[in-house]
Amino acid sequence: SEKKLKREQRKLSHMQKGSRNWEKQRIKVAKLHEKVANQRKDFLHKRSREIVNAYDCVCIEDLDMKAMARSLHFGKSVHDNGWGMFTTFLKYKLEDQGKQLIRIDKWYPSSQTCSVCGYKNPETKDLHVREWDCPRCKSHHDRDLNAAINIRREGMRIVSA
Repeated sequence: SEKKLKREQRKLSHMQKGSRNWEKQRIKVAKLHEKVANQRKDFLHKRSREIVNAYDCVCIEDLDMKAMARSLHFGKSVHDNGWGMFTTFLKYKLEDQGKQLIRIDKWYPSSQTCSVCGYKNPETKDLHVREWDCPRCKSHHDRDLNAAINIRREGMRIVSA
């Protein structure tokens, strides 16, 4: 849909503004925008429902997606994923079933802490570093998997406190 939308927007930009063909093309582009939005919303509803049905407590990192898009140069890919909408869906679906959504602070060093021994790396690793070895316990970590384990552990600590 994104490829089709891109093509139709390009056609619109080449047309004489205010003409009858421009108006028809504008409506076509608006319909495609609505279709993309509905596809995203449908996907997010389905994924959030799967998660809510599978777990009693969900722990997520409270990320600032706008800042990520700017500072990390991810741009459109970060905005297109609909993270804010997804967390909203998760929250209301979990609350409806009496379950919990735990938000972990964005400054929590989830990917920098060893999930085996608890060692915290003193230097922050760049995002392109996808794997690292703990100098204390010598365990090898995938950045995302390690962060997920640490976020879950921190969420369970908050719940039990």
